[in-house]
Amino acid sequence: MQTDHAAAELLGLDTTGLLAFFATLPAPSIEEMDGEYAARLLAQPNLLASVTGRGTVSNPLAPWLCKAFRPVDGQTGRGYNTFRQFGRVRQRYAMHTLIAPSRYDGRPAYTLVYRAYTSMCGAINMVDEVRRAAPGVYLGIGTWGFTTRQRRVPLPFLLTGPVGAYRGDIGTARRGFTPGPRELPGPKKAAQ
Repeated sequence: MQTDHAAAELLGLDTTGLLAFFATLPAPSIEEMDGEYAARLLAQPNLLASVTGRGTVSNPLAPWLCKAFRPVDGQTGRGYNTFRQFGRVRQRYAMHTLIAPSRYDGRPAYTLVYRAYTSMCGAINMVDEVRRAAPGVYLGIGTWGFTTRQRRVPLPFLLTGPVGAYRGDIGTARRGFTPGPRELPGPKKAAQ
């Protein structure tokens, strides 16, 4: 019941409240994030973000189902998103995961770096930060953009689970990629 209550609490907050709550939460460990986690958007910061978010992840032709993760070692992991397309579950948008300082408060966050792999999400510099709200309930803050200002717009989402097993790695790694300040800017004062 704690899981349902925590998820309902997140669904009732606006973006400002979600960011304030995010600042109080701990990062899950690399080992904790293992499996598929049901995903959904939370309150978005503005009309453009709401329309864009609904168009990309709430599209009835290919709805967003989950994010999935697996530890690679004690420091990093891998992951992907799944969508339902024409009745089949499809894996998309591979990511590299690590614990890194949040761009919002500098405290540790489970961080998803899409640019480590070749995909549309990597091309738009998408990075997600995740923290644990309750056992099995995670608050995520997504970002994307080509400028520092664009990459500071918070796009909150909810993860619950795990609800299934990790299906297997996907994606083509970018050769020689190392996350830099665009992906891991730390707190505001360090943003570039």
